[in-house]
This record gives sequence, structure tokens and C-alpha cells, in this order.
Amino acid sequence: MTGFVSFVGSGPGDPELLTLKGADRLKRADAVLYDDLSSGAILDHVRKGADLVSVGKRAGRASPRQDHVSRLLVDYASAGGRIVRLKSGDGGVFGRLEEELNALHAAGIPFEIVPGVPSACAAAAAAGMPLTRRLTARRLQFVTGHDVSGALPDDLNMAALADCHATTVVYMGRRTFAGMAEMLLANGLPGETPAMLAEGVSTENERFLRSTVAELASLLAKEEPSKAPALILYGALAPEYL
Repeated sequence: MTGFVSFVGSGPGDPELLTLKGADRLKRADAVLYDDLSSGAILDHVRKGADLVSVGKRAGRASPRQDHVSRLLVDYASAGGRIVRLKSGDGGVFGRLEEELNALHAAGIPFEIVPGVPSACAAAAAAGMPLTRRLTARRLQFVTGHDVSGALPDDLNMAALADCHATTVVYMGRRTFAGMAEMLLANGLPGETPAMLAEGVSTENERFLRSTVAELASLLAKEEPSKAPALILYGALAPEYL
């Protein structure tokens, strides 16, 4: 008997940002494989007796391999029942969703995807600012700040990322932003372009650092890295919010 998998986006961490559909799937699950950032109070929605399996990945920490996570998901679903794969933010945004979908496709296991509040949207909301601006920021782009090895990707479209008339959100870029900023400035982005670090969004460790691209890059190069998840936003951000 084959089970059914629900990929549920938990949002950035605040349990109140979990969708009603996501909460419903957690209540009905026989097993939940969850990310580290999806733990805590969000798991209170899971019924007693359901299996809880931590499969989260965090930068700088020992983490399960992606192929092991995918295999574990297939094994649980193959045994039958309702399985939830709980991912932080929205699983389709830098959440390694594709690898797990491919594993289920190969095993013939049915699934659904329940979207979650993307971390970028939650960060802007918590900071009290829009991600787009009429006439000024008509384009919004998300980019990852590191590749599978943790380094800055070497195939970034720097012309697009240096567009000061777009709002750019850098995921997982705290450690590489100094190098990225150097390339942005070399490609014409003004150093005084507004920028903001959003750390631990929607959690008790939430912190915002409002600055410019050049100043933020300098600060992050000197600052001791925090373990809290972080996003960097820069571009046509409204100066009254910075």
C-alpha cells in the first residue's frame, strides 16, 4: 500500500504564519519529516502518536545528505499512510524541493504541494516595507548566495543583480555577501544603494540591520557569523523604511 506525501511550507518560523491547509495536513499526518527551522511550536499541530523525524539542514552544522532525506521520505511513504514533509518558508524557494519530488516520481508515490509564506515576504512585512514600488521597483528577484559547496555561485547574472531599479533578495548569503557586493559594484551598482539584513525573521531572535550595499558588505565581512537564518535585501527599497 502506497502512502501520500504533502509537502508543506511552514513559513519563516512564526507558527501563526502557517497556513490553515498546512495545519490541517499536520493534524492528519502519520509521520512528519521536518526541517530544523520548522520545529518548535509549529509541531504542536501534529497529533499524538505520529512519528517526528528531524531532517533539517543548517549551514555550518552536521546535516543529513539530501539523498538520505529523499530515501527516507520514499521509505515512509511506501509503508502507507499520510506523510508530511515540512519545509521552512516556501519549499519551492531554495528548499531542495525538486530532488524530493523526483524521488517520489521515480517511486510512483502521489503527492501535493502546500505553499508557505516565503521568508522574503515575511522579512519585508516584519520590516514594515513593500518588496515592490510603483514606478521605481517593478521587478523582484530572488537569488541564492551560495552553491552546494557554500561558496558564492560563479554563474550569477551580475548585470541583472546590479540593476538598482529592482528589489533583490539574497538567500543564504551572509558569508558570501562581501564578495558578491564587490562584484555588484564592479558591474555598476552604486555603493550607496539601500540594503538591509533581515535575521531570524518572525522569531524571538529577529533583527534588522539597515544600511547600504557597501557598508553592509563591510560590516558582514567583520561580524562574527550568527547561527540565525538571514536574508539580505537591496535595491530600490524605499529610503523612508531604512
